[in-house]
Amino acid sequence: MFKKASAALIGLAVCGAVVASEFRSPEAAIEYRQKAFSLMAHNFGNMGDMLKGKKAFNADEFAQRAANVAALAHIPAEGFEDGTDKGDTEALPKVWDNMDDFNKRLLDLQNDSAKLAEVAAAKADKKALGQAFKQVAMNCKGCHDTYKKD
Repeated sequence: MFKKASAALIGLAVCGAVVASEFRSPEAAIEYRQKAFSLMAHNFGNMGDMLKGKKAFNADEFAQRAANVAALAHIPAEGFEDGTDKGDTEALPKVWDNMDDFNKRLLDLQNDSAKLAEVAAAKADKKALGQAFKQVAMNCKGCHDTYKKD
């Protein structure tokens, strides 16, 4: 099941990178990015629970969830188009005021998520997984602290 889901996520990420933004409304773009972030949080939370011992550690599941996050990390940027700073969003206006920094942070998230997926696919020990996981978590926190409403 995880392999099918990952293939679908990768397909979505590739399509999202190739197809220009054509949202029917700003609300649709906001919903698009929020759903991607929600899926990332779900997968990331499960990995965190495994590392903390709240859930049995399963290397295959961890690797699949890391691959999911790496694929999903490419999706939200498309939903931060002009006009999506208003409405039902937790994104602060700073996102659009500092788009270069925001895009750099998204790129860092993509790169660090890919590294986590590589480490997980190599069936690394928990210490290496924890270090790669922590780097992604720090990316998330840094962006949330700067660009997301409390």
